[in-house]
Amino acid sequence: MDPIEKLKVLSEDSQYDLACACGTNDKDRRHRGSEGKWLYPVVLPDGGHSVLLKTLLSNVCSNDCKYCPLRSDTNVRRCTLQPDEVAKVFMEYLRRKEVFGLFLSSGVIDNPDFTMQRLNDTVRLIRRKYGFRGYIHLKIIPGASDAAVEDAVSLASAVSLNIETPGEKHFKLLSDRKNYLNDIIRPIKLMSKLTSKGQRFSRVKCTTQFIVGASDEKDTEIVDYMNGLYKRLDFNRVYFSAYQQGLGKSDIPGEQKHLFDSDEVFMREHRLYQVDFLLRKYGFEKTDIVYDSSGNLSLDKDPKELWAESHPENFPVKINTADRESLLRVPGLGLERVNNILKMRKDSRIRDFVALKIKGKTLAKTSKYVEFD
Repeated sequence: MDPIEKLKVLSEDSQYDLACACGTNDKDRRHRGSEGKWLYPVVLPDGGHSVLLKTLLSNVCSNDCKYCPLRSDTNVRRCTLQPDEVAKVFMEYLRRKEVFGLFLSSGVIDNPDFTMQRLNDTVRLIRRKYGFRGYIHLKIIPGASDAAVEDAVSLASAVSLNIETPGEKHFKLLSDRKNYLNDIIRPIKLMSKLTSKGQRFSRVKCTTQFIVGASDEKDTEIVDYMNGLYKRLDFNRVYFSAYQQGLGKSDIPGEQKHLFDSDEVFMREHRLYQVDFLLRKYGFEKTDIVYDSSGNLSLDKDPKELWAESHPENFPVKINTADRESLLRVPGLGLERVNNILKMRKDSRIRDFVALKIKGKTLAKTSKYVEFD
């Protein structure tokens, strides 16, 4: 295959890793570009949007991740791009202004450090031969040595390694070859250490991803780990990818025992993203999150609304006098709307929902928790 044909295959196979784009609205959702490649929108520092070229270096993989359609025992069309092929293709797309940056990952070719060498060499070419100083998100391969991880961090704008499950017990159900503490937790902690405030690579962002529903984890466990990634390791983002039935082996919980149908597993993913926003942006603590008796989030109501229902003493919130933190606790009031309220009431009193342009389902939800006088 020529490089473009390889890119079609490898870009398609990169779709399972969401650790570079959230997909919460039309501006964030991935879409196909020319030649079959996937383009992933990201938010720029100035608030605008642009797109990343996203691809695997190779879909050859020696790992046995039982949820992954590219695991070593599957019969898929395998191919590998060389570092100079990726560099040339990326620079051509950049020249045509189709992309602004690169997300580069790979299956495990032979062993983790051999693969990391290929990935790092690709970025080195783009940086040093072609002089590109822009955004590159580089995937850390599970089990990579400390030296390989540090090399990657020195070259990239952002790095990620998928944590996959909240804890070793659930991880063991998904892989017989990988070691959770050495192959996942060790490099994640090193990524945090290398990029922490005051360190040489503090400009580099760290992200990770949970594979939701492939193992038998509960939402309480995912949220506990997510909170730790933010509070103790200072990660920038945590992503969630709903496991899709039929992609994995029959002996994992995601195939053996389906607690959710296909629509429900994506709603579970959505609820986890909502909790993520509450923890990162809305001032919620992990103890504020409400679960059902099985330790999972409700699929019927969003977590902010459930918190409001369980804390009637905090309501109604006075639109014209409440502080920002109280307004952010109101179901239906998001960051942008709260900022507008704070701005509007500097000039005059807000008298009704019409002034706030709140209507429909949001009005029905919000009206129970606020008052204007």
